[in-house]
Amino acid sequence: MVPNPAREPTFLPLTMSAAGDADDEGARTVRDRAEAADRAAADCWLSLVAGCTSGGQTLISRLHDLSEATSSYAGVRWWLSHGSVHRRRVVEAEHRIDDAVREGDGAEFAEAFVGYDQAVATVVVHVQNRLGKLSS
Repeated sequence: MVPNPAREPTFLPLTMSAAGDADDEGARTVRDRAEAADRAAADCWLSLVAGCTSGGQTLISRLHDLSEATSSYAGVRWWLSHGSVHRRRVVEAEHRIDDAVREGDGAEFAEAFVGYDQAVATVVVHVQNRLGKLSS
């Protein structure tokens, strides 16, 4: 049976959309990392639904890569000052996902991913708005 991409679960639609709209190297890196994290999340989700515990370490690694790419895209100065609220949201959601994977809690996993996706996408949009203001 051939997988149907329209039926594949998607965990980072906001992030991929926000990063996909930008035309710069930093946004492309975020998008690439988001796609890798999304694939790992889908694999982990299938494991959770099947009652398995595999795939969690790969997912956490991919999420960390995405968080790092987001941090780089945002810039250290903003990430540590004005963006600190967003940084905390990203980190907290990443930890919630990790906890949900370790506990095998599918509902918490899904809920934590919504928060993570919103947090990362918000950072990407903030960066794009700042870059837009600088180029105007």
